[in-house]
Amino acid sequence: MRLITEVAAAAGIHEDHLELYGKYKSKLSPSLWDELKHKKDGKLVLVTAVNPTPAGEGKTLTTIGLSQALNAAGVRTVAALREPSLGPCLGMKGGATGGGRAQIVPADEINLHFTGDIHAVTSAHNLLSAMIDNHIFQGNALGLDPQRIVWKRVMDMNDRSLRSIVTGLGDGNGTVRESGFQITTASEIMAVLCLCDDLADLKRRLSRILIGYDQLGQPVTAKDIGAVEAMTALLKEAVKPNLVQTLEGTPVIVHGGPFANIAHGCSSVIGTRYALKLGDVVVTEAGFGADLGAEKFMDIKCRQAGLAPAAAVLVVTVKSLKYNGGVRKDELYTTNRAALLSGISNMERHIENLGKFGVPVLVALNHFEGDAPSEINDVLDACRRLGVPAAISKVWAEGGAGGLELAKELKKLLEREEASSFAPLYEESLDIPAKINKIVTEIYRGAEVAFSPAAKRSLNMIEKLGLQQLQVCMAKTPYSFSDQPRLLGAPEGFTMGVRDITLSLGAGFAVVITGNIVTMPGLPAKPAAEGLQVDGDGVITGLE
Repeated sequence: MRLITEVAAAAGIHEDHLELYGKYKSKLSPSLWDELKHKKDGKLVLVTAVNPTPAGEGKTLTTIGLSQALNAAGVRTVAALREPSLGPCLGMKGGATGGGRAQIVPADEINLHFTGDIHAVTSAHNLLSAMIDNHIFQGNALGLDPQRIVWKRVMDMNDRSLRSIVTGLGDGNGTVRESGFQITTASEIMAVLCLCDDLADLKRRLSRILIGYDQLGQPVTAKDIGAVEAMTALLKEAVKPNLVQTLEGTPVIVHGGPFANIAHGCSSVIGTRYALKLGDVVVTEAGFGADLGAEKFMDIKCRQAGLAPAAAVLVVTVKSLKYNGGVRKDELYTTNRAALLSGISNMERHIENLGKFGVPVLVALNHFEGDAPSEINDVLDACRRLGVPAAISKVWAEGGAGGLELAKELKKLLEREEASSFAPLYEESLDIPAKINKIVTEIYRGAEVAFSPAAKRSLNMIEKLGLQQLQVCMAKTPYSFSDQPRLLGAPEGFTMGVRDITLSLGAGFAVVITGNIVTMPGLPAKPAAEGLQVDGDGVITGLE
């Protein structure tokens, strides 16, 4: 690794603008923005993927490798990524910093505690939770209805046993009521951190957070409870973006970490804006498949921040397409062209959907050792038939050198005049049901939406409060276009079930909870935590 001061200097950042966290990590001072804000923006490129499978697609890997390849090809490039959450790192996923020769470093520190941003979000969220319960205990001057408090607690760990809890048990411990925990990445404060413009906007957004309703049914906010200044104090360092590097020294801004299946799935607006001033091209990613991450990137992040992506890179693998064609996980290494050709429908659907946002698409075929040449050719042939450029990516094995073909194709795409005519999918003037219906029918290809009684009550409350202008954040399984994880490929004509709708007024969206989605994941049968080892020198292994 190079010293982070050297990485910063190569990116045009003076050491005065760094707030160092050791030798290899740094926060970027707001003073840097004062210096950069009048510079012309670079071009923004989104890396997204087909629906995820147990075999892994390599979206973050491709983002890192492509940024290295572009720099190697002479294009001044900065990457902008989300921060990994402890929950999946110690649960099912393991590390989330790339792999092979396309990683961001120091990987173990980024995966575990990094600069403490997620811990700050946890603390700010739970401070508000504690102040709500204390307000009721101390006399409840606001007349809060204990049964209509919507603000839960959070922790940055997968723990299904905390999904539903009862607080206040025991003499003198407050009002007994049902509550629960979410994972920190699903906290509205994480969304607020990632969507705010600066510290002042962070405070404004925190003040709007809905915590519940009073006895008359009127909304009560974090501002009403008197928590905003203290929450801002806990978050004042977390709002600053973090600078690290790839194995090849490419600068990477890592900031924020909302999930895409239960939150909006994008790194911070602040971090992206810094990157756009520092690079001629910025490569960023959004979580899970394009039906979730890319849709929310376009409809929420880009709309709120006034960003316009110049291109989208869709990551596919031979194995992911065979899986979507019906092949079991343990048989994905066996050649099966029939299943592959069937599963290509999933890739085609994502390509069509990205086109609805007016953004040109490039397919990155993430290469795995053992991929059959015939199957690789089938994927490339399908892209040619669809009129979409494609390139094989070997960045895991070769780093930037393995992404040069992909970088070449992306450069050609970005050099086209008027290539991108970006526009969000839906208009903000639509009401919430119409926005949901547009996403379900045009992106997921469902036939209709079925609202549960709880969801209908929420819609009535949204209408009563005059909040139809909110954007929509879909909480949905990432494994299928539908709300049914086992419905693979490119299903259509299904009914999407909406279980409930919650309000994130600080973030500016309504969270639409579909199917069996939960906001606090559980650990798998064999958690990744079991594979971690620390040697006598404190070196950690097992976070791959």
